[in-house]
Amino acid sequence: MRVEIWSDIACPWCYIGKARFTKGLAEFAHRDEVEVVFRSFELDPNSPKGTVAPVLEMLAKKYGRTLEEARGMEEHVAASARAEGLTYRTDGRDHGNTFDIHRLLHLAAARGRQEELLDLAYRANFAEERSVFDPEVLVALAVEAGLEEAEARTVLADDGAYAAEVRADEREAAELGANAVPFFVLDRRYGISGGQPAEVFTQALEQAWDGREVPEPAAADACDPAGACPAPQA
Repeated sequence: MRVEIWSDIACPWCYIGKARFTKGLAEFAHRDEVEVVFRSFELDPNSPKGTVAPVLEMLAKKYGRTLEEARGMEEHVAASARAEGLTYRTDGRDHGNTFDIHRLLHLAAARGRQEELLDLAYRANFAEERSVFDPEVLVALAVEAGLEEAEARTVLADDGAYAAEVRADEREAAELGANAVPFFVLDRRYGISGGQPAEVFTQALEQAWDGREVPEPAAADACDPAGACPAPQA
């Protein structure tokens, strides 16, 4: 079985959703026969490259809130992340264009190190004081993931490297009707949107494996293409 996951490094529910999916997959009896592929989805593709803003300021502007209210929104999301055993910083994070990150993830996929780089990028963005919008940080993460430094630098220096692969992923997402991320597709037959609970993923995998129809799960928290990542509802 192949599971494809469309996501963006800037999306907190993608960070949380991946952790929940991993837990759900661990409970699936045929987990060793599941191939997981990560696909590109930019939440804010029109964000100018090289322009970075603090996340709290971005949230306050987007939702018309004060900085304190934006911090409260982030704290709600952080609580969900911490419930999954994830570290989540609410201050000091940046927001910007993620196209270069996606290009580097495609290089990592070609070298068999995609998930390693993805996990490191999530950790850097949400848990550590490292900006994934800094090219030097991206190179360091690539090396940590097992890629060659020179090759990572070459890709980042060439705006066309793996650009077609990123755009192809994004076209596929649109064709499949993905209007929020994370978005999970099981064997190109069933789609699941949002950071669902781990048990929902386990059940979906079991039903898809047995050839049964996978019912559409209840709505779950996700980030939409406009970059809106709502806090969980009380």
